[in-house]
Amino acid sequence: MSNRKAEWAEDGADSSTGGAGSGLSANTQAAAGSNANGRPVSQKQVEKVVLQYLKTKGYRDAEKALRADAKLSGQESTLGDLAQTFPGSEVGSDASVPNWILFYNEAEEGNPDAYNQSYGELRRWIDSSLDVYKHELYAASYPVFVHSYMDLLMRGLSGKAIEFMKRYGSDHVVHHGRTIAALKTLTTKAHVEENALSRLYRDNKYGIRMTRVGFELLLSFLQDHHYTLLMRTVNQHLNIRTVDGGAAILSEADADVGITGHTQSQLDHFNSQDIALGPAPLDPFVRDEVERTLQGEAGRFVKDATAKEASALFDTFAQVRQENAASALSADDVVPMPPARGVEVAQHIADLKALRKRVALSPAALPSICMYTLHNTSNALTCAAVSEDLSLLAGGFSESYVKIWSLKNEPLRGFVGNINPVSINSEEDAESAREKTAEPYRKLVGHSGAVFGLDISFDSKYLISCSEDKTTRLWSLDTYTNVVCYKGHNYPVWDVSFAPQGFYFATASHDRTARLWSCDHIHALRIFAGHLADVNCVRFHPNSKYVITGSCDKSVRLWDVQRGSCVRVFTGHTGSVDTVAVSPDGRIMASAGEDQTINVWDLGSGRRMDTLTGHTGPVYSLAFSQEGTLLLSGSADETVRSWDIKRSSSASDHPIIVQRRADQQESAPAVTAADPDAMDVDGAEPNGTSPQQQQPSGADTKKRDAAGIWKAKRTTESEALLKTWRTKSTPVYSIMTTKRNLAVAIGAFTL
Repeated sequence: MSNRKAEWAEDGADSSTGGAGSGLSANTQAAAGSNANGRPVSQKQVEKVVLQYLKTKGYRDAEKALRADAKLSGQESTLGDLAQTFPGSEVGSDASVPNWILFYNEAEEGNPDAYNQSYGELRRWIDSSLDVYKHELYAASYPVFVHSYMDLLMRGLSGKAIEFMKRYGSDHVVHHGRTIAALKTLTTKAHVEENALSRLYRDNKYGIRMTRVGFELLLSFLQDHHYTLLMRTVNQHLNIRTVDGGAAILSEADADVGITGHTQSQLDHFNSQDIALGPAPLDPFVRDEVERTLQGEAGRFVKDATAKEASALFDTFAQVRQENAASALSADDVVPMPPARGVEVAQHIADLKALRKRVALSPAALPSICMYTLHNTSNALTCAAVSEDLSLLAGGFSESYVKIWSLKNEPLRGFVGNINPVSINSEEDAESAREKTAEPYRKLVGHSGAVFGLDISFDSKYLISCSEDKTTRLWSLDTYTNVVCYKGHNYPVWDVSFAPQGFYFATASHDRTARLWSCDHIHALRIFAGHLADVNCVRFHPNSKYVITGSCDKSVRLWDVQRGSCVRVFTGHTGSVDTVAVSPDGRIMASAGEDQTINVWDLGSGRRMDTLTGHTGPVYSLAFSQEGTLLLSGSADETVRSWDIKRSSSASDHPIIVQRRADQQESAPAVTAADPDAMDVDGAEPNGTSPQQQQPSGADTKKRDAAGIWKAKRTTESEALLKTWRTKSTPVYSIMTTKRNLAVAIGAFTL
């Protein structure tokens, strides 16, 4: 599961446009002093060059302001005259401010150890800085590290680049492990020029969120030490936005915006658009048929228990209608649907019955979990899903087929291919028209590549699957045959998801797009383009008006189905996003993936509500309880965890944790499986409260750096963690909650 894209996926990292700080003043100040031959250069000479440059370009207001501030008056020299004050061999015949500043960078660029020395000093300075600014400074040092490494390769210093990576690469493995692994494969200038990941970083600016004080401290350090190479990297490749107010940045994820392809003003515009999150109004045909059916049953059995149940269901139906009426979508916002059928009526009545029998969940009443473990899969299982009525379980395999099991242990007998519908007059006729088999499983063959995603419709009549062969296939669960093959993506399709009503479905692909389809059209209805890397996962909003996508570019996007446009961009993950989930009321969204954290978002405002930590492996699946109060997660760390998402976030969830560097590993305390006291506690207390963070031992206390920050890698569990359920060597691929709040998890046993 975790390496299902190993042959295809390009590591996407975040991106944005815009800039931060004034590179001209910083570089000019660093350059002032003397040139490479020791000739003194006065500040007046610098100001005259800048002034003449502004005058040549016609920047009159800037020229006037500089002249007044610098008290420059009288006859001004031309750039050519000013060039005579510098040796021609040093500056060149084209005398200009950029070339003059470049000349002062060459002294540092000529030193092959310049990046090693300046970046090493930067890291040591961050280690000794105030704790309150550490997170944002560490976040800012990551893109500086990446561009320093690529610049060394571009200058042909492969040996120095490899040494630079070995010395400092481990600093960023915790939050950017996949990107660091991909960068290690770049060892020449040609690699940097041709690799998609390096082009992504070189063509876009990396977004960082910092406090104003933290930003000024960083600039002051670079200017005071004349680190012009790092200053140039900050100016050219970072998009730093200072946050308002005095609130501290509590984690590196809060500071790391990444590459989004948009400026911060564009992101603010996305997240300020009006969106409709209310439930879809009930179809008039379904409403009338449900009322008629329940009233008929109540009248037919006057003194029977069936009549009492029908009457109770009718009251529940009226209550639900009243609650949804106030917040339901308007007629203009409703997504077009085909005419409702009897199956929708039967499903709605079944949902009402489940609602009456639903177990209310809360932090004090945790769900029961049914775990299905698949054996003998030979590591070929790539995805899994279970039907809403818990009658079928389906798995997709790398051998290009889908396998379906009956959870009721009943034979899966499909209709024969040459059946005549006219001859079916009774249930006995329908049963006789089915295949004669006793096997409780079926194999669906049709794809020509690994199956990466699948989903089952709400009525358990259809299954949709997507594959490495670039196609999506619709299968009938009445005949167990392929009904339609949908083509359109240019690369493997990673995920597919049915809309709640089942008529529409969406796909996510390696071609960096998600697409909207309807079952009755072989071509896509909408193409959602905007992600800068693979789109890993896709889910529908409960009202079917929006589609949510997670990507390797470490962002999540909300798309309007009818307009085909992006209406929300969520940034904050430090790894690819592999799964998303939306609460049943449509107000809250959760996302998780490679960075082992879960981010909880308010869809209305676009703001992050909380960051949940505790998993020690990539998170594969998320599911909300029916009330939306609890969140369940399944992970590669072979656990299922429950979280209280209504708990307000606090600063205690974001302690400062620093991953130890390679040159300090020998001094770090060893942690072994035989020493349970040295490991994090994953189990919950019997009363459901979250485990407490362990206190450092006397031996650990001695292993501190100058700033008193832990160097050992540790996993901090959020206070929102309610309980952890462990499996036996079984990564959890999928998790869901039924209408009655039973949690169902699926995994494959691994040796």
